[in-house]
Amino acid sequence: MTALLSTHGLVARYGDFQALYGVDVEVAAGEAVALIGANGAGKSTFLRAVMGLLRVEPDMVRFDGRPIGGTPADRVVREGIAIVPEGRRLFTGMSVEDNLRVAVDQAARMGRSGGWTMARLHQLFPILKEKARVPVQSLSGGQQQMVAIGRALLCQPRVLLCDEISLGLAPKVIREIYAALPEIRAQGAAVVVVEQDVGLARSATDRLYCMLEGRVTLAARSADVTREQIGAAYFGAGHAVA
Repeated sequence: MTALLSTHGLVARYGDFQALYGVDVEVAAGEAVALIGANGAGKSTFLRAVMGLLRVEPDMVRFDGRPIGGTPADRVVREGIAIVPEGRRLFTGMSVEDNLRVAVDQAARMGRSGGWTMARLHQLFPILKEKARVPVQSLSGGQQQMVAIGRALLCQPRVLLCDEISLGLAPKVIREIYAALPEIRAQGAAVVVVEQDVGLARSATDRLYCMLEGRVTLAARSADVTREQIGAAYFGAGHAVA
């Protein structure tokens, strides 16, 4: 496998607290990869390190063969990596369309082009066209998540990082959001999802990494890994998960 995005002995800290210990992850072009693990395992910290939101050494993160560790987040987006952050972080007081236009304008300023347009996004999530003029704070949690995903896609990413996109959402909405992943991948983007639901992570991705206390404890093909393997990696002991 040729990695589009990879980390190499990735170490990250919050001040004196070390949060990641030598994390090695690879993501190929067009691939879907899950990061699973309990709260505090280091999954979101990993995404923050990739996005340049934490100071790391250049060679610890490589994109398309080039070192980008520690690169400022705006330049990481310019390179072709976008994130759907936990909590969505939409621009309240602005409409759905205005939130999305921010990404369109940003992509134009960065000189990034690609297959994602407003029209294509409306095909992926029709509710965004219906609610175009509605303030984002008036939307349901699931609709807000669709706006956040759409905003990231309009940056024309080659890699889309998704942090807990199913958190707090109803099962029907989660299914709708995850049903969009094949279309996102068909447009050429690799997808990395941080996901608490192990069953969902296994069914929606090609490969998965399990993290525990800032370390990778399991790397496997999603279809091949057993509940017992995941349990041992997730908890550090002989546990199984459903």
